[in-house]
Amino acid sequence: MTTLTTAQVAAGVDTRHWTVQDGTLVASVATSDFAHGLELVTLVGDLAEAANHHPDVDLRYSAVRFRLVSHDAGTLTERDVRLAQRISELLDDMELETTERPAQTVQLAIDTRDAARIRPFWAAVLGYEERRRGDAIDLVDPTGVGPTLWFQPMDEPRTQRNRLHLDVWVPASRADERVSAALATGGHLETSEHAPSWWVLADAEGNEACVCTWQDEGDDEV
Repeated sequence: MTTLTTAQVAAGVDTRHWTVQDGTLVASVATSDFAHGLELVTLVGDLAEAANHHPDVDLRYSAVRFRLVSHDAGTLTERDVRLAQRISELLDDMELETTERPAQTVQLAIDTRDAARIRPFWAAVLGYEERRRGDAIDLVDPTGVGPTLWFQPMDEPRTQRNRLHLDVWVPASRADERVSAALATGGHLETSEHAPSWWVLADAEGNEACVCTWQDEGDDEV
């Protein structure tokens, strides 16, 4: 089982369907109704059983969302790319396309000087579990439904900025559109220094959100 960089994953999947978000592969597929979506889930289930590798699935009335990651490796691997390729072939056979609004992933981030001190509180109040990410420890919903909570180190107290912000992961092709839409509402751009990896935006009262993509994350493994 070979772990892959974000660039390798993005190059190996059909970007009409799949996008890399927060170390996972996600796709949101439009279906005509619940029964059609259930048929798609059943067929993907057959592919997953044959590959002995299983995606997370969210079935709604007119859409199905798939998320792929190798849980035992804690990252994306060749298994995820291979299954994504097979699912893309199935979508083409069924003449299905992604939803008008592509899949996105939302994270919460807290700026802190002592993550170890406050992390147990957030784990307890949310009912979340710890997940190691390199040298950091995030909190994740064990049901796979709620957003990840991560802790951003800071050296000095911030008295003029909020210390909690949203990270919104979108397909790279939609990032400029999302940033422009936020600015058009009266928001402002804090910095684009890290674009196209992420943009820091804020509302009229200074509450912050980052629009994030997989791009320019270097060769680090996801």
